[in-house]
Amino acid sequence: MKKLVIVLGLAVTGLTACNNFDKGEGDMLYKIHTDKSGETIKEGDFVAFKAIEKTEGDSVLYSSYDYDRPSLLVKEKSVFKGDLFAALGLLSEGDSATFKINIDSMVQKMGRPQPSDTTKKYLVYTIKIDKVIPKGSLNDSLFRGKIDEFLKAEMEQAKTAEVAKVKAYVSAKSLKPKVTASGLNYVVSKEGTGAKPNMGDTVVVNYTGMFLSGKVFDSSLPDVAKKNGTFNPQRPYEPLKLPVGLGGSIPGFEEGLMLLNKGAKATLILPSKLAYGEQGNQGIPPFSPLVFELDVVNIIPGTAPVAAAAPKQ
Repeated sequence: MKKLVIVLGLAVTGLTACNNFDKGEGDMLYKIHTDKSGETIKEGDFVAFKAIEKTEGDSVLYSSYDYDRPSLLVKEKSVFKGDLFAALGLLSEGDSATFKINIDSMVQKMGRPQPSDTTKKYLVYTIKIDKVIPKGSLNDSLFRGKIDEFLKAEMEQAKTAEVAKVKAYVSAKSLKPKVTASGLNYVVSKEGTGAKPNMGDTVVVNYTGMFLSGKVFDSSLPDVAKKNGTFNPQRPYEPLKLPVGLGGSIPGFEEGLMLLNKGAKATLILPSKLAYGEQGNQGIPPFSPLVFELDVVNIIPGTAPVAAAAPKQ
């Protein structure tokens, strides 16, 4: 069986307010919050868990809650004493705990990027175990089948919960969106001027894309990217130029742009069928509704040949 890798990264977090930690192996410190009965996680077992990773200064580096999906991995042999695999070995299904893991060991032996705060000894992780599928004596085919069955159920749950999640988001934000025939929700916060774009026109737009949790996954604005930890010094930060109506981006994004004129600002709420659907895309899980904040800078008439499509976003 092909070795499974961590789906959302080896990132997992902590409750730094807890001071009475127990001593684990190596430099690990830990505190168990919920201790259910059951077998502890063994090497080779499949694990689905919720996780948050923080610095000792309480800065969140990663949270699986931002994506509304568990992190997934197959427990491997420890790389060093007191690593995250050793931490998982103290837990069983339903357990939750906080762990402090030595930063230098993670950087040197697991290739984890060095946090900006180099004065601290530990990264702090809070983990809640949702599901364990023991490998035991199962052959690879049966083990993989049990994992696939679990993942299928997770996907179906995400799919069926999507409508309720969008409604809850709209209600929590006190929004009154217009809803198109396709299911796109949109709110215009500032009206623009002039005509709306036609197919083949190029829309010049600043945008910020986020999950319903508010976690930003992309932005054309450097300040927003820096604030939300998505800044990439290798990419240019400037308004996107997109010929609309040609399939150059996800359907809901293009549909939203064609509803706006120059100077307009709007919020789009895309059901996953208008975004990345059941496949997901580079850190965006399947069946994920997305939110885009848009600011239309300009509309350039007829600059793109209608027969050609722009590159995908």
